[in-house]
Amino acid sequence: GRFRGFCFVEMPDSEALAAIEALDGQEIDGRALRINEARPREDRGGGNRGGGNRGGGNRNWG
Repeated sequence: GRFRGFCFVEMPDSEALAAIEALDGQEIDGRALRINEARPREDRGGGNRGGGNRGGGNRNWG
């Protein structure tokens, strides 16, 4: 398959709404554009990705 491609564009709200309405569904190089307003990312939960103390034990560096 081909790369999906995406971008983020910031503009004043009134211009953004007009751009969404004008461009959503238009085609570029035979591919339909899907234009929508950005939303905050959903919390997906998942595993602990933090660093933490991996070595364990009591280390005295002094």
